[in-house]
Amino acid sequence: MSSLSDTQARFCRSSGSACSPPPPSSCSSSQPFNVLDSAAELMMVHGDFQAAFDACNAGLEKLGRLEPEDNNRCADLKAGFCMLGVQALAELNQWQGVFSWVLQHYEHQEDVPAKIMQLCILLYSKVGEPAVMQEAARVWLRCPSNVRAAGFRSVAELYLLHVLVPLGYLEEARELVASEVGSVAFTEEQRQTALDVVEEKARQNQEDPTNPEVTSDSEIAAHPASTQGSLLQKLDTMLRCLYRKCPRTGSGSFPLRKVFLAAVLLYMLLFRMDPAFPSSYMWISKLLKLIKRMWRAMFAPHYQPLT
Repeated sequence: MSSLSDTQARFCRSSGSACSPPPPSSCSSSQPFNVLDSAAELMMVHGDFQAAFDACNAGLEKLGRLEPEDNNRCADLKAGFCMLGVQALAELNQWQGVFSWVLQHYEHQEDVPAKIMQLCILLYSKVGEPAVMQEAARVWLRCPSNVRAAGFRSVAELYLLHVLVPLGYLEEARELVASEVGSVAFTEEQRQTALDVVEEKARQNQEDPTNPEVTSDSEIAAHPASTQGSLLQKLDTMLRCLYRKCPRTGSGSFPLRKVFLAAVLLYMLLFRMDPAFPSSYMWISKLLKLIKRMWRAMFAPHYQPLT
């Protein structure tokens, strides 16, 4: 899940310093903050995600043993531990249990801080499982105590664009924009823009695919192995055909390399291979082997000694 780091980095830049470990609040002891600082160093500096996650769990346990009054004052530290824990689990490719782990430390879904809700929505959207956050985000947005939260608007926007629209819940998306939540979260211009996005998605859903050779994202998601295998086979056939038709003389080696590079780039662009998805690992490995095989077949006579 290395690409999630980029997503979180962009989110952090747009949200100020919310993703950085919070400064010591009015907690009665600086020990939990020292644990948080250590967890951040383990993850950001050493790249030891399991140790960072263990440190977050240890820090949350320390906070849990505090008196209720002190625990309330340490809410920022608790949120910091959870945000680092979410990132560590994502890097460990254990994203399936992220939100359930968060709920272990917050009694109710509506009690989860806005920044953590945003990170979880982004995470599950990135891995193609936005439905995980649908009910939780709906409950969170309808909670009256969250309306004044600093990140309420961002949660509403992410819920609309990364959960409802991709899942095809367009009527619910329209209702959200027109509801009290929408009037609080969006300006009039933003509400109109949101409705335009929803209507555009509806038009796309109504269009009939006329080209049978075009593979939809849903088909790829439903049958990743078979789809990837057929695409690789087609690519292999195409490159072999190009190789047979291109001249093999020294003067033709440069155009041949350009054709090969163009074919690989077109392949990457057309099929939008995302290395963040575990299902892409086998695809990437096969593509690398294919490139090496084609390279040896095309250029071996020029740099390997004759035997």
